[in-house]
Amino acid sequence: MKPGIYKDKRSFNFREGKKLSLTLKPKHQNTKTIMEASQQYIQANKDRFLDELFELLRIPSISADPAYKGEVQKTADLVAEHLRKAGADAVEVLPTGGHPMVYGEKMIDPALPTVLVYGHYDVQPADPIELWTNPAFEPIVRKTDLHPDGAIFARGACDDKGQMYMHVKAFEAMMKSGELPCNVKFMIEGEEEVGSENLGDFLEANKEKLAADIILVSDTGMLANDVPSITTGLRGLSYVEVELTGPNRDLHSGLYGGCVANPINILTKMIASLHDDQQHITIPGFYDKVEELSAAERAEMAKAPFSEKSYCEALDIDAVYGEEGYSTMERGSIRPTLDVNGIWGGYIGEGAKTVIASKAYAKISMRLVPHQMPDEITELFQKHFEQIAPKGTRVKVTPHHGGEPVVTPIDSLAYQAASDAYEKTFGKKPIPVRSGGSIPIVALFEKVLGLKTILMGFGLDSDAIHSPNEHFGLFNYYKGIETIPYFYKYFVEKTKK
Repeated sequence: MKPGIYKDKRSFNFREGKKLSLTLKPKHQNTKTIMEASQQYIQANKDRFLDELFELLRIPSISADPAYKGEVQKTADLVAEHLRKAGADAVEVLPTGGHPMVYGEKMIDPALPTVLVYGHYDVQPADPIELWTNPAFEPIVRKTDLHPDGAIFARGACDDKGQMYMHVKAFEAMMKSGELPCNVKFMIEGEEEVGSENLGDFLEANKEKLAADIILVSDTGMLANDVPSITTGLRGLSYVEVELTGPNRDLHSGLYGGCVANPINILTKMIASLHDDQQHITIPGFYDKVEELSAAERAEMAKAPFSEKSYCEALDIDAVYGEEGYSTMERGSIRPTLDVNGIWGGYIGEGAKTVIASKAYAKISMRLVPHQMPDEITELFQKHFEQIAPKGTRVKVTPHHGGEPVVTPIDSLAYQAASDAYEKTFGKKPIPVRSGGSIPIVALFEKVLGLKTILMGFGLDSDAIHSPNEHFGLFNYYKGIETIPYFYKYFVEKTKK
């Protein structure tokens, strides 16, 4: 069977998540415009593309838990195998100080542009597992209101195995159809979900190997399936863990209650004091470098479709909540935040234990906007938190991973190529949007490799990444595979002008 000359007709039983039938009908092969053969190859192989993704999703490549080290390695080996089958050369599973990096390339002409594709194969833990409607590592396709054609439910379906694998399959389609228009390199890591701790060293040690003209990443989302968008900004991150110590041991709450500082009581008060009544962050100097967008820029952002009613309904909340003077979309993209991600201490088992805990803990993340540097913000937080601790307590602040905020220009050739690609497959121009999330590696790529990044995401905010019942629409998965080849086509065309 030659690629590109068959059109497939398939159907799925979405209730049971099972494939039903496959019928291939010959299609007359006329003189094709560029990428038509690739598109036909994609249509003819959609079932296989889904089956292969399911194989990846079944492996619990949880990078945060040492117990899954073998599974992470197994996933890296499988990604490498699929890259080889897709047509990549020099495929390697390279060791790092932690989990391995998968590398592959196809250099067809050194005079042509080179695209470096980045993705990650590691995933978040599945906890709490009891909230999943199907086991997290047993992928299934089910219909939903937002995904009437079906969505893939599994840990990593969207973040990032599904979106990473779109690039492997798009590359395969171009290779098998003889339509790859430029050089391609792949760098697929296994530590993104734990802060990419070893990525910087890997980049420094492999600058020549990773030389390229642009980096292409799909680890973001878009506004809606009928409203394509390209992420042009990401917030930075400062993540800390705090420990508050009171007495040197747990105490009987009857004998000592009211006489000594209770670390849990004190810690909750300290955390509450980090916001004022207008939900502004109270850390001195926190806003000193925050860029205030002009009224014109904010008005342009407001053109993106957004329904507060639908937003609340999707989250089952009565009202939104946040910094006064800003819209919900602005609060989630152009404004910095401070949130408690976890808090614990004392007795939390069955029944009662009348105890004043010796220690209380919390994990706190701060999302940062352009010009706020994570190290500076971490230092401001630590100084302030130590100052507001009352006598009779001791504070320890432990910084974890962080990342710088980034904004990508929308007048670059790479952005214009991505915009044209979305317009080709979606039938409308994508909207440039700033995301509230953080991808610290984007700033790292620019710092070490000197390369800009294009963020072509195809997920939705409702895909429950990092949460139980994570999913990724079939429409989104296949639309990503269909759109990516056009980025290559348009990027090469624009760089030739």
